Amino acid sequence: MDSSLSKIEPLADTLVHWFQPDQNYVVALSGGVDSATVACAGKLSAANVFTATGVGPATSQQERRDAQTVAETLDIQHFWIEPEEHLSPEYQRNDLRRCFHCKSHLFTALATRFPQAIIITGTNFDDLSDYRPGLEAARNANVRAPLAELQIGKEQVRQLASLWNLHIADKPASPCLASRIAYGVEVTEERLARVEAAESYLKQSLNIRDCRVRVHHDELARIEVAANEISKLFEADRAHDLVARFRQLGFKHVTVDLAGQRSGSLNPKAAIPVVQLQLPNNRS
Repeated sequence: MDSSLSKIEPLADTLVHWFQPDQNYVVALSGGVDSATVACAGKLSAANVFTATGVGPATSQQERRDAQTVAETLDIQHFWIEPEEHLSPEYQRNDLRRCFHCKSHLFTALATRFPQAIIITGTNFDDLSDYRPGLEAARNANVRAPLAELQIGKEQVRQLASLWNLHIADKPASPCLASRIAYGVEVTEERLARVEAAESYLKQSLNIRDCRVRVHHDELARIEVAANEISKLFEADRAHDLVARFRQLGFKHVTVDLAGQRSGSLNPKAAIPVVQLQLPNNRS
């Protein structure tokens, strides 16, 4: 075993033993590496652990596939639930408390479906330093977060995932689709579908590994990609096709964020430098 992985073994044991024997736990499995790592630790413990994934318009098809694959790989019981947060006016309004309303619906649905289980999430220690109103919803619902409680950050999570051979150990973070919509812009099923289609286009047609398509007022799309991939967006034929595709999806304006991709760029503290993506001079 690689020496870097062997050094993480004591932490892996600590995480596994966080689970109490003979207790029932339901892991809110999102399809990301954090909740997958928690689910794996639970599977390795003496507790009764199963998983559940909340699905709705803001849950991408990729996240659903990854959640299903994780559950099958771990051979752990898995359930699909529909919190229906998208039907809530508070959620649709999309103010700074959107995540709170979303998570409140999720945890209520989990508690209703699994009243005898302790709900746990993949929130890691690094998440506590970001703007995450969903954490308040978790506290209100007595949800536990073993990674955060054990002060396990994102880098250590990936090391644990590699130790346990999880296929998504290196998967980029991928928050729900609603996180792409700027505060104050109403969350609708149409906008969520548009974001998913736009990001799929960038990944498949431009071979971009990870990206965000942020939606601002007046149907403006702000594209975030890694700094070393920004040049792909400005290649003549690709730029023309990209703009055409985004307009076909319903965006009125297409911009590129020169700061590159970063987590939480729509949060209140984030600055948003952008550049308008123009069609090449030789194309109209």
